[in-house]
Amino acid sequence: MGSVSAGSRPGRAETDRWRATAEALAEVRRAPGLTRVELAKRLRLASGSATEIAGRLRDLGWVTEERAPCGGRGRPTTRLVPAPDGPAVVAVEVRFEGWRAGLAGLDGVPVAVRAGRHARRDPDAVVGELDAVVGELVAEHAGPVVAAGIGVAATVVDEHLAQAAGQGWSPLDVRRIGSGHGLAVLVGNDANLAGVAEVRDGAAAGADTALFLTVEVGVGGSLLLRGRPQTGARGAAGEFGHLPFGDPAVVCPCGARGCWNIGTDGRALARLLGDPEPDDPYGYTRLVLDRAAREEPAAVSAVTAAAASLARGTAGLVNAHDPEVVVLGGLAPALRAAAADAFAVAYDAGLMAFRRADPPPVRDAAHGADGVLRGAAAIALDHATSARGLAARDRN
Repeated sequence: MGSVSAGSRPGRAETDRWRATAEALAEVRRAPGLTRVELAKRLRLASGSATEIAGRLRDLGWVTEERAPCGGRGRPTTRLVPAPDGPAVVAVEVRFEGWRAGLAGLDGVPVAVRAGRHARRDPDAVVGELDAVVGELVAEHAGPVVAAGIGVAATVVDEHLAQAAGQGWSPLDVRRIGSGHGLAVLVGNDANLAGVAEVRDGAAAGADTALFLTVEVGVGGSLLLRGRPQTGARGAAGEFGHLPFGDPAVVCPCGARGCWNIGTDGRALARLLGDPEPDDPYGYTRLVLDRAAREEPAAVSAVTAAAASLARGTAGLVNAHDPEVVVLGGLAPALRAAAADAFAVAYDAGLMAFRRADPPPVRDAAHGADGVLRGAAAIALDHATSARGLAARDRN
């Protein structure tokens, strides 16, 4: 992004101008197609100021204006809509076995999505492979690409190092994915970003306090306040799967005993069924769910135990964090659906008594497999459309 020297530091008037531009762009993101009149009302602007800001957004390439239907007399106004060839961001989801990537414009919806498996799993190879994918997306977009959002299925520490405990690779320096193409790079844990997507326009839209939980290889999640995940001192918060909600006799790959992860995912199902620990806990869970759907008694029993474990931990987190709503992602909705009664009983039993009359609803995620990409696009757009991001791009 570049830095601003003391001699070129923007003055107060310029800073205020970029702040007003960013606020207007945020309104367009929330309500694409709003008119200049509506924009002026929302931001309490004079019509002349709204016109000036709309022109600035158009000059920056983020929006185009189209004539709004006129319902009566008076001067016609225009609607502000995302420019089809305007600035975009790259969104990348990095998993142990593979990746997905796409572009997103101002609406935050990933398009041109592609996916693949890692050719090699050593960190340098993974980073190099994904940086090349980002470069391809940048080259293919008709307009400028201004930032990259990276979601990683791992613990993210200090905003750039990702450690996938027990998955066989060393920390990834995730910031290198995209930085060679002149992009600002924003990094987040995959569960945090899927939670962001659900709060912005998914199953938790409008909630000031939401709890997002996902089951894949272990349990991940995030507590979101006013649309933002609480990431902790080093960015590693939300590792709910390492709470001691599981069997204290079982050692987790992270080094702790009794982690909730190993009582809920495919590894738990394998132990309950007497099978070896699966190389692919996610895929194994899918297989066991299919067997439970065919009413195989052993599979039904194992899935019921895992669903009850998920529900008990969910109740504990509700007691701790007091969310308005809980959203389940990944395999969690399928686990709950396969043992709905067991989940409901365990969730109710785990809640403090005063919560039971009106417990937070538990909803399935709205964005499914696209949640991480949508969240990665959201944080990249948050940066690119901020006052600082807009000013930095204008300088460059």
